[in-house]
Amino acid sequence: MASNEPDREEEAAAAGEDEDTGAQVAPIVTLSEVAVTTGEEEEDALLDLKAKLYRFDKEGNQWKERGTGSVKLLKHRESGKVRLLMRQVKTLKICANHLVLPSVKIQEHAGNDKSCVWHASDFADGELKEEMFCIRFGSVENCKKFMETVEGIAESSENNEEKESKDASDAAGLLDKLSVHESKTEKAPEEVPAAAVKADNETEK
Repeated sequence: MASNEPDREEEAAAAGEDEDTGAQVAPIVTLSEVAVTTGEEEEDALLDLKAKLYRFDKEGNQWKERGTGSVKLLKHRESGKVRLLMRQVKTLKICANHLVLPSVKIQEHAGNDKSCVWHASDFADGELKEEMFCIRFGSVENCKKFMETVEGIAESSENNEEKESKDASDAAGLLDKLSVHESKTEKAPEEVPAAAVKADNETEK
């Protein structure tokens, strides 16, 4: 007849594992909550799309992948300036970071209606340098939306620069007119009439 001893031992072991001893183990390291800033706190997202980004390597004469992630067009609440920011999806490493200026001319990539290319002075690597980018979206609609939004921002930025230049020119012209007017209205030294001088001389005699 087989013995039931092993079964009893297993049941006792299982009961011992489930038993709460009431002991408390204090953590070796205490982690405090740290606020993480992204630099986007003062900006509003005008556009946020998933895409894959490439940059053109002039030395190798080829396109190199910069990463896959979310490309955003962010407008600063105070200055009104808009920048393009893209981060890799997992590491959040910055792939592209530059202002959308009137000089940014975006166009569809030849042979691929889901992609577009443009030049920009980029700061993703911590230093400002000219880059040629190509971005590919999952759909034609997203690519068109991206291109239209960038073109609209660049055109609006150009109009604002022209307006600021005109305002500065008008202000300079107004100041110039005011200074001329002030110089004309300054009181000239009073001249004594010749007749009065003559009469004074006769009186002295």
